[in-house]
This record gives sequence, structure tokens and C-alpha cells, in this order.
Amino acid sequence: MPPTPRLKLGLLGLDPQIAAVAAAALAAGDQIALACDVPEGMALLADRRQRSWQALLDEQSCDAVLVAAGGWNPDRAEGVRMLVQAGRTLLVAQPAELSMLWAYELDMIRRDTGARIVPALADRLHPFIARLRAVIVAGRAGVASVRGPESLTLVRGMADRSRDAVLAQLARDADLVRVLAGDPARLSTLADGPPDAAWPTLAVGLGGAGQLPVRWQVTGRARSGLTIALQHAAGTITVGIPDEPDEPWTWRGENDAEERLAFDRGAASLEVLRSVVGADRSAAETPDDDSLPPATWADASRAIELAETVPRSLARGRAIDLHREEFSEIGTFKGTMASLGCGIVLVGLLVMLLAAVAGVVLGQMKGNDQQPARDLLRQVVGAWPVVLLVLMLLFLAVQFLPALTGIDRNDDDR
Repeated sequence: MPPTPRLKLGLLGLDPQIAAVAAAALAAGDQIALACDVPEGMALLADRRQRSWQALLDEQSCDAVLVAAGGWNPDRAEGVRMLVQAGRTLLVAQPAELSMLWAYELDMIRRDTGARIVPALADRLHPFIARLRAVIVAGRAGVASVRGPESLTLVRGMADRSRDAVLAQLARDADLVRVLAGDPARLSTLADGPPDAAWPTLAVGLGGAGQLPVRWQVTGRARSGLTIALQHAAGTITVGIPDEPDEPWTWRGENDAEERLAFDRGAASLEVLRSVVGADRSAAETPDDDSLPPATWADASRAIELAETVPRSLARGRAIDLHREEFSEIGTFKGTMASLGCGIVLVGLLVMLLAAVAGVVLGQMKGNDQQPARDLLRQVVGAWPVVLLVLMLLFLAVQFLPALTGIDRNDDDR
């Protein structure tokens, strides 16, 4: 078995998610080579501190960059964008920015430059999540002892139940929802009181036709953490996920026997990053049969989109249909072409209207003194079919741009 490659890592900010990965890296013998935008007073990073994130652009400075969400600011957002444009490898805390457009913009840049972005969504890698998903899939197919899964409930205990904290947590938990129950087609919210006061008791429904109903609920329990409960015909399966890194996860099945299994999120994220940086990427893309694949940046972007939809559902007081659109350069091009086609139709109607008016005016003009004006209107009336033909031909010619520029091929390279 080949030795584990040692990594040189750079830091762009520091928060609990990135601190856990950095601690796992140091414990494994990896190196923190650069530290940008980190808090003052950290003796361990004092001799590695850099004033600007631009030092991280150099491929020789580090193998990968750990990007924190805590202390997020426009300068760090610009730094992340430039790092992706430079083709660097990043591990990004989730959610760094609760913006669907920002996430999909990075995804499109990544496809162009070949940059690799690893989201810090390690919870899906715990064996209990893979086991629970296997139970759900087999139960819905009628081939398991646990038949007829009825619903999935995720109860999230939080000390800070402000709007930003709740949405950020949902952006992380939504990845588990997608892993266990599939990508939801509809999102609805249920809250007590007006939208601005809904966050401490927010409940989010996720599902769609033929999908397992999912409910995500915020509570103010004394101990923070997530409890996942699968309701089925014979009882309940419960998975307890603590926020504290030193506490084990718990599994309680139909016979009420409890299993406990520890999990190091930082080490799990580090192993995914290591497999991406290394020459052999099979560990990140082809997991064992009894495990789940690591989250991709597309997974993280979809989870952010789900969280960003919640305020709209609260404001409108109704469910929001999720279209599951694939955001890519070719998708953006097709959307632009659809809008441009509508614009050409409107311009064509306007040209026809102006030509008809010019024809009426031309028929009413008499006298030699109006001959120059009649000649001009006659040219306008005679030219409008040519103008429309040129517009249509130009529109059709633009349709070949993806094939000429290679946009469609780049989008297939994920």
C-alpha cells in the first residue's frame, strides 16, 4: 500500500469547520504553509501569516487551500473567485456564502479552469448515514425487513436560532436530506407568527410526487445536535448526530438496542481532500459498496439553493416548486437564447407595425413637393422583410456558438 502523501495546506480564514480539518492535518503530519485572514494572537500560525490571499495563488506555496466561512467578507469572496480562476484546489467550509448565484458562478468557473472544490460536508460519510439510506432504498423497494418507510424527520437543536444561523445550518443539513430521500421537488415552510419571527421554531417540508416526505425542524433543546428519525410501518429508526466532535453518533433500531460510533469530521474531510490532491482520485469518486460518495460542489450548491428558497416560501406563505435546473454555461446560453428569441419576435412585430403605418402614410401622401418623403417611406416599406430575414439568420447563426467554442463539451467535464 503506497504511503499517504503529505500535504502543504494554506488557510484563508479560520472557523470551527476549518480548524477541525487543520487539526487533523497537523496530527497526520501535514503542514500548514500559509495563513491568510486568520485571527491575531495564534502563536502556531504567527510565522506563516500573510497579509493578502494573493500569496495562495502560487501553486508552489501549497497543495490546497482551506477556506473558512467564519468572518466572511467581500475581500475573501473575491479571493476565492480568483483562486478558482487560477485552477487551485480548495476545501470550503459550508456555507461560505448563502447565495445560489455565487455557488453556481464558482461551479462554472471551476469547469473552465479545472479547479477542484471540496465542500466540508463530511456527515454523509458516516457509516450510519449509508446504513440509513440503504434501509430507506430497500424498504421502499419492498425487499427489506423494514418495509414501507413513511416519513423522515430531522430535528435540529440550536443555541443560536437567528435567521442567518438557521439558514446556514439548513444549508448543511440539506445535504443529508438529499442523500437520504433524494433531491426534493418542492419546499414548504411552517412557522408560528410573522416571517421575521419564524426562525426559532421554523419547520421546513421537503418532498414531491413519489418521494419520501421529509420534515426539518428547529428546536431550542439544551444540547445542540441533529436527530434523524425514520418512521416506518413497524416503528422508528433514530440516528443521533452530536455537534461536539468528541461525542459519538448513536443508532437506535427497532429493538431499542443502541449502537455508538465516533466520527471525526475534520479527518473525514481531510481524507477526501487528500484523495483529490493525490494522483489516485478513485477514493473520492468510487467509494466502497457500503459507503456513500463524498459531496461535490454541485451537491453543496444545491443545498445552498434549498436554504436560500426558505425566505421566499415564508414571505409568500406557500410551497415553492424546485425546478432542479442544471446551472452551467450551456444552460445559461440556452436561457439567453430563449430570451433573445422572444426579443426578436417582439422586434419583428414592431417592424411590421411600423411598416404598415408607413404604408398607410405613403398612400395618403400626394404632390410633387412630398416626393422625397414618399421615396424614403417606400424604401422603408420595401426593406422590412429583408430586416426580419437578417435578424432571423443572425439568431440561427448564434446557435452554433457552443459547438464552435466548446462550451457544451466543457460542461460535460465535471
